[in-house]
Amino acid sequence: MIPKRIIISRADSIGDVVLTLPMAGIIKEKYPDCKILFLGRTYTKPVVRLSKHVDEFVNWDDLQKQKNIVEVFQALNADVIVHVFPNKEIARLALKAKIPKRIGTKGRLFHFFTCNKKVSFSRRNSHLHEAQLNLKLLQPLNIDMSLTLAVLGSYYGFDKMMPLPEKLKELIHKDKKNIIIHPKSKGSAKEWGLENFKKLIEILPQNEFQIFISGTKDEGELIGDSLPFEKSNVTSLIGKLSLDEFIRFIAAADGLIAASTGPLHISAALGKKAIGLFCPKKPIHPGRWRPVGKQAKFLVFDANCELCKNGKECSCIKRITPKQVANLLYEISH
Repeated sequence: MIPKRIIISRADSIGDVVLTLPMAGIIKEKYPDCKILFLGRTYTKPVVRLSKHVDEFVNWDDLQKQKNIVEVFQALNADVIVHVFPNKEIARLALKAKIPKRIGTKGRLFHFFTCNKKVSFSRRNSHLHEAQLNLKLLQPLNIDMSLTLAVLGSYYGFDKMMPLPEKLKELIHKDKKNIIIHPKSKGSAKEWGLENFKKLIEILPQNEFQIFISGTKDEGELIGDSLPFEKSNVTSLIGKLSLDEFIRFIAAADGLIAASTGPLHISAALGKKAIGLFCPKKPIHPGRWRPVGKQAKFLVFDANCELCKNGKECSCIKRITPKQVANLLYEISH
């Protein structure tokens, strides 16, 4: 059966969604006439619509409000759904809607009852990257590919970028490297620490680097005045941009530095210089979550950290020095 309409279901965070989008490009390569629908959360829509490979965004938050949710789901006329992020409610809905091919992992008990195509693999115990693991779910579509991360990075299809508003374009310095620093992670990753980011800003020459501090309004309260906002080459974007505006600003800048967060993965997918700061603890290590893109890099302090290896609490990420980050920034800046 040649699929005509495929739903890729990943109703979770931005970074996870970014690393899922190459699936759409790979499906399109195999089935160019197929329509790809991406089922996601409201806040991820600005990211999903960047991809030329996705034909329609289906908003899970809106869908849940529908009284006749099964009928609405049936009206999508999908013949395949791929449950990239296991969600019991979505899996049951796909079954009730009688989508002919329902693909999920064998590891979830509810998939035993709701999916008729089950793939066996373990994310937690695998040495593969998240983006590579996602591809295993395409096996029931006769797509069995083992791609390197370098190749996978060419499947994002982030071509549908809107221009940057003039008020933000004016902030970009033409004679400097424009670098975004995203110091917080909303608890989704081990953080490098505000003190380290402060030292990094202080050692980067003001005549070479224009620094932008990003984050949500809530993150801004955590950051406070701990970073050198008074420096002439430092601008705060905290709480000032919508996600759509932030994505466009990332596209206009030269690079971004962060822990394992959505903005890091967006920057990498856009082909920007993206430096990820990690600890080697499973399952949050860079082997699983490093940024994927032409100019993406990552740092760990000790890849063989004993505490991390044994799954214990560790702050070794904070021992990555600002000079190491600065050196890597210079390396990918030329």
